[in-house]
Amino acid sequence: MQVPSYEAAKKRTKNETLIRDFKMPLKYQKIGAGKKFFLKTYGCQMNEHDSENIKGMLEAMSFSEVDEMEDADFILLNTCSIRENAHNKAFGMLGRIKHLKQSNPKIITALCGCMAQEEGVVAEILKKYKFVNFVFGTHNLDDLPKLLANSFKDQKLNIEVKSQEGDIVENIPVSRVSKYKAYVNIIYGCDKFCTYCIVPYTRGKQRSRKKEDIIKEVKELVKDGYQEVTLLGQNVNAYGKDLYEDYELADLLIDISKTNIPRIRFLTSHPWDFSDKLIEAIKNYPNILNFVHLPVQSGNNRILKLMGRRYTREKYKELFDKLKSIEGISITTDIIVGFPGETEEEFLDTLDLVNYCKYDSAFTFIYSKRENTPAAKLKDDVTLKEKEERLYRLNDLVNKYSLESNQRMLNKTYDVLVEGFSNKEGMLFGYTETNKLVNFKGQEELIGKILKVKITDAKSFSLDGELVE
Repeated sequence: MQVPSYEAAKKRTKNETLIRDFKMPLKYQKIGAGKKFFLKTYGCQMNEHDSENIKGMLEAMSFSEVDEMEDADFILLNTCSIRENAHNKAFGMLGRIKHLKQSNPKIITALCGCMAQEEGVVAEILKKYKFVNFVFGTHNLDDLPKLLANSFKDQKLNIEVKSQEGDIVENIPVSRVSKYKAYVNIIYGCDKFCTYCIVPYTRGKQRSRKKEDIIKEVKELVKDGYQEVTLLGQNVNAYGKDLYEDYELADLLIDISKTNIPRIRFLTSHPWDFSDKLIEAIKNYPNILNFVHLPVQSGNNRILKLMGRRYTREKYKELFDKLKSIEGISITTDIIVGFPGETEEEFLDTLDLVNYCKYDSAFTFIYSKRENTPAAKLKDDVTLKEKEERLYRLNDLVNKYSLESNQRMLNKTYDVLVEGFSNKEGMLFGYTETNKLVNFKGQEELIGKILKVKITDAKSFSLDGELVE
């Protein structure tokens, strides 16, 4: 049994990251024959892609997926720890599974993802959720086949979580959700240590994949007919800094653009690492899409310093203005309200920054205290009522500019990658190059194609359009 440690997770070694290939042992390949799995995923795109790898491994073990956990022989929760709400949802699901397991003790249950990397979470599982069969973390995803096989033999609770970063494992099987859009990991971990964020503890130090392995993966996707890739990392702009002397995200994007994949996105950017070379790459290569997610978190310099963000509002605005020089670019952001000690005047600085940037959209949150982070030790004298009221005011302003941005698209024609059937009856949906959601009438055979769509109606969160013949 190996339990996580916050202290160990905080350390950054100078050890060279081992890169190795995944191979499914022959003895595990039929273990799931006739058995079914249920997988619940919480959190970010990185977690979503981890779940695609999890599904790939389970299918390689002959398991089949079901939509209802009551029908499953194996239930796995891939968890998120970014906010308290994600914690509560996962523990609530464990409560439901406990009742299910009482009626069917043979069900194997496991938990993985970022919550598994938290010392406090594992302590709670050991105390209150002993029915769980095994727990594994973000650094040993490829241990799933072995841990699952062992659980069918011995149903005792087993914790196998590495606190320090693991290897980079290439060629893990992947079962992608989409046939047209694909996630591609380019860097794991984060070394920024923003004071409110637990990700550097749960995902470890920054480790870049080799450019050759990334480009090879994209070429395979092109061959399989994929139209779009999203390059993923907790801090994607830091790509290459741990691996190369003179090769960064901009260089990788340029090399990937030469594979002729129609669309390239990247998530998520930290303003600190956003280079002029990267801006030029977006400008000069048409398949590097003019969409950037650029989290600001706060518009006040004192709060930014307390957050450990390492830039000022002035530096952020300078970067924002450079990005706005790219014709037609869409910029979105993340904002936290109610950080410990935030005054009304400091919150007004955030509103002022939003008024300046007029973001296309924003993900907005009330500050969520995360165990063992530096911010958790700060005096939090902002009442919940104040936090909720600030969030309401912020959202009102964000939605105003989101609507204005969408209204500027009226009666113009855009390329839309068609992804599937819309929730609106008889409609398809897809996304523009700038990541705007568009609903329009069309037939099933259009799914997976990039088509011209004229915008006919604009709302705050979506657009309606019609196909251009």
